Amino acid sequence: MDAADFSAVLSEVRRFVRDRVVPLEAEIDEKDEMPADIREAAKKMGLFGFALPEEYGGLGLSMLEEAQLMFELGYTTPSLRSMFGTNNGIAGHVLMVGGTEEQKAHWLPRIASGDVLASFALTEPEAGSDPSTLTTKAHLDGDEWVINGAKRYITNAPLADVFMVFARTDPDAPRTRGISTFLVPAGTPGLTVAPKDHKMGQFGAWTADVFFDDVRVPASALVGGEKGLNRGFSTAMGCIAHGRVHISALMVGMAERLVDESVGYASTRKQSGKLIGSFQLVQGLIADSQTDYYAGRATVLEAARAFDAGTDTKIGPSCTKYFASEMVWRVADRAVQIHGGAGYMRGVAVERFYRDARLFRIYEGTSQIQQVIIAKALLGEAARG
Repeated sequence: MDAADFSAVLSEVRRFVRDRVVPLEAEIDEKDEMPADIREAAKKMGLFGFALPEEYGGLGLSMLEEAQLMFELGYTTPSLRSMFGTNNGIAGHVLMVGGTEEQKAHWLPRIASGDVLASFALTEPEAGSDPSTLTTKAHLDGDEWVINGAKRYITNAPLADVFMVFARTDPDAPRTRGISTFLVPAGTPGLTVAPKDHKMGQFGAWTADVFFDDVRVPASALVGGEKGLNRGFSTAMGCIAHGRVHISALMVGMAERLVDESVGYASTRKQSGKLIGSFQLVQGLIADSQTDYYAGRATVLEAARAFDAGTDTKIGPSCTKYFASEMVWRVADRAVQIHGGAGYMRGVAVERFYRDARLFRIYEGTSQIQQVIIAKALLGEAARG
């Protein structure tokens, strides 16, 4: 995107986040729901398709541009980003990476506009950080695929219009080579979405289990057509790598907000007649958080540049996701500590962000899985003993 145009986009999003969404954070958390007018405003701004190609109605942002946009979106409740994150990220990228031209033409414009909300149905009760062990199955019956299985913690499932469903289509193939992806519209007979999960945090972002009981879809629902058969795992991994940089940038935006909340509180709160910002131990907490934020921002930007260049689409995304998720958790913990008892009270921003931040060390691959990915990529055969 032209630099001036991109700067205008960032400015508009910053105003939207800080003027319209930030004042609603407590309400969103309490009601566990994103206001309809915020959803409509996000549609009009193109936020449902910022990472999708311009030819399909998206903004076509590079990974570096996307990261900078996510810094702005991360300044508020992560449920805002979650509302359109799967359209731009793991779900939309399934079609970008693996879809046929017909599938892209049919689905991507509506996904980019927000008229269609897409869900990425990969995780299962016994297949989380290692999705190669998934047990959902699909077999061909005439000119239809029949899907059976269950998915867990699927973002936007209660609201989704279409699911990108990963299922095992060759039970005899190696674990990573017998998986395919299917486009399954909501309302297809046999598809059931459970009640939304009641989570620790990130209220307003809905997840739920999804069940498939003899769900029948036409042969054309196989993502990538015949060429996509048994290639779903590699498609998923490519989408997840992009998602790790994307979500890391969100965490950096949250860290910036937490630092601002910490500085604001320490600059106005008094103890023993003095501003707590004058206490060196409080200053140390703030300095550590600002340093963490600064390092996280630099790490994300470097990972995004390498991703765009194609020079690092594996180690970099895992490194930045691992660092950013641990970083924002430290910053959130310090923010609560700086607030003291007030930081433990509902209705205080840092208490909410503390709950929200905890999930980042789990989803998009746990911190422990990122350690394994990084180490194996560096050690090669030595990692296998």
